[in-house]
Amino acid sequence: MIRRTTDLSAAACAGFDAIIDVRSPAEFAQDHIPGAINLPVLDDAERAEIGTIYVQSSKFLARRIGAAKVARNIAAHLDGPLKDRDGSFRPLVHCWRGGQRSGAMAAVMDQIGWPVTVLDGGYMTWRRGVQAALYGDGTGLDVVLLDGGTGSGKTALLARLADRGVQVVDLEGLAAHRGSLFGALKDRPQPSQKLFESRLFEALEGLDPDRPVVVEAESSRVGARTVPPALWAAMGRASVIELSAPVEARAAFSARVYADIAADADALETALTRLPPHHSKETVAAWKAMARERAFAPLAAALIADHYDPAYRRMSARRARPLLGRVEMVDVSDGELERAAGMVAATLSRRERA
Repeated sequence: MIRRTTDLSAAACAGFDAIIDVRSPAEFAQDHIPGAINLPVLDDAERAEIGTIYVQSSKFLARRIGAAKVARNIAAHLDGPLKDRDGSFRPLVHCWRGGQRSGAMAAVMDQIGWPVTVLDGGYMTWRRGVQAALYGDGTGLDVVLLDGGTGSGKTALLARLADRGVQVVDLEGLAAHRGSLFGALKDRPQPSQKLFESRLFEALEGLDPDRPVVVEAESSRVGARTVPPALWAAMGRASVIELSAPVEARAAFSARVYADIAADADALETALTRLPPHHSKETVAAWKAMARERAFAPLAAALIADHYDPAYRRMSARRARPLLGRVEMVDVSDGELERAAGMVAATLSRRERA
């Protein structure tokens, strides 16, 4: 018997051996339930072909040709990714709205004898849950911002805080972008906005709502991705723990972290060309000369002093967020980041006890 559900809680999903998304690869790439596997019953070209026949020719012909293609694709999955699954296999299957595509896969699985469940409403059930959580006022989120100038090691510190049991959300990791003009990750494109939101929703769902979550202070956009309204509102209300370190130390750290883009002369030149127009042509030309000469630490120091720090000061003055604590670092070494992590964790612990 085919079961049906709309429950996508972590506890409910843990009861399935696999979440199988039978939509086309392009639909899956745009967004999907985290952890789902893509076993399409129609690939992108087949889906487009059947849609064209349905609209321009014959609904009956579209269904007949589509059924043949679906049958062949399901057979390939049974002989491929699913061939080693035994009789106890418990899949949750879905398509876009829980209709024909998931129904076809579920019918075959049911005949095999697998205890299959179909997600009522399909992917759209998941998407509605994400939107409900991320497009509200964010009143249920207790956020503490980790702030500081460029190169102060905020992202690196998040990982150390997580190791100490502090709840963190790494927006840059979820968005696959380091959040600055030079932040694109080589060979790792950013997810779509919907997939970014799915990843964020999953991260937030795994947190204890009675404890604070540390988030790096960002603008409303991380690369091309936008922080959803609920989290952005919570970040706007958040208190701040501020990191500081000398410009030279932050420049040295930045030169190490951005070594990938520094090694790509064309990418670095393109990034420098995208600097705001208030920098003079002579200044930008001097920075480009440093890049060509591979003087990356001096280039990072100049950018921090003349571009990033002034912007950071302007932004901080406008926000006027309450300061929960300040951590002064002599450099941005591993040892100093460990010490900073201990100080931040202690500050958060005192806040929780207060």
